[in-house]
Amino acid sequence: MELWELIEHSRVQDWILLSLFFATFLVQMGYYLLVFLKLPHYKGESMVASGKGISVIICAKNEEQNLGTFLPRILEQDYPEFEVVVVNDCSTDGTEDLLSELSVRYKRLRYTSIPANEKFLHGKKLAVTIGLKSARFDHVLLTDADCYPVSDQWLQRMASNLSGERKIVLGYGRYESGRGILNLLIRYETVFTAIQYLSYAINGRPYMGVGRNLAYEKALFFQNKGFASHYHLSSGDDDLLVNEIAGRDNTAVEISRESHTVSIPKKTFRSWFKQKKRHLSAGGRYDKGTRLRLAGEVISRLVNYSCLVLLSILSPWKWYVLVLFGVLITSKMIIFRLGMRRLDEKYLLLPSLLFDPFMPLLLGIIWLSSKFEPKYQPWR
Repeated sequence: MELWELIEHSRVQDWILLSLFFATFLVQMGYYLLVFLKLPHYKGESMVASGKGISVIICAKNEEQNLGTFLPRILEQDYPEFEVVVVNDCSTDGTEDLLSELSVRYKRLRYTSIPANEKFLHGKKLAVTIGLKSARFDHVLLTDADCYPVSDQWLQRMASNLSGERKIVLGYGRYESGRGILNLLIRYETVFTAIQYLSYAINGRPYMGVGRNLAYEKALFFQNKGFASHYHLSSGDDDLLVNEIAGRDNTAVEISRESHTVSIPKKTFRSWFKQKKRHLSAGGRYDKGTRLRLAGEVISRLVNYSCLVLLSILSPWKWYVLVLFGVLITSKMIIFRLGMRRLDEKYLLLPSLLFDPFMPLLLGIIWLSSKFEPKYQPWR
């Protein structure tokens, strides 16, 4: 009797695992076929730049070297009317002197400085707000001091979407390719995140953007009372703002190669870990629908891999399971590859096989560790 009960228990266990595996297989296929495939198929809208003035906002804290290298590429954009506003946020290096020197050579450059004050600590959101208040034009394009546009058409491409009802433009900011596992990890996470948020935006559900390449109408910021609802957080100057002001009708996506920016990636796991903790701390404030959609993808992925391992060891149906998993992973790689091509990324397809199962676990650890950090910290 005990042997029979053991056999029956084993069968029930098998069916539960098989059911979970098949359910998560369908969920994962749904995410890739119904959502993430939107990006590779996206043709964009035929836009012509209105020629309206636009202000590029850059916040910089001890970025003398990066500004000296990258700021001229922004100042030399092929666009009829624009300015570049740099907010020097309490820098202790030669940033002030560099900006003074560049402003003589480039008449489009304006800058303002926030003096250091040990009694008044603040995050990047103050610098962004000051930059927006200083901007002369109604449209603004935000990027970072360690970023550079891939072409002199960056400004034209992004600005061409700011017309009619389109008041927010989500662009793509990639990281420089380099050697080592950390570089692959950073670039994979960046590409996968972009495929997600750009695909959802194309599908009429925008939920975030990246401050490395984000444009919007200045009035939207002030109508939303700026960062008032999350000013106490050290992150969220880009994604939480977009989560609050973006909608199906007012948001455009720009993914042409000429519109991309490139950033310098972190060089150590410690610095990347710290950066991701700041970024992930904002996720809990996304709207409920966004949180459910993002959590659904991560949880279904983890459950699918867990069931795969258990069924491969315990189940007599393992060969059928492996075939089904082969269909899933092949579909995911094809769609990921297509998304990479649209975003002009290379050499991440094979690493994605490693990162796909382990990235949710790693980001989960980072997210949990962020819960023990102070909510408000200086941004650099």
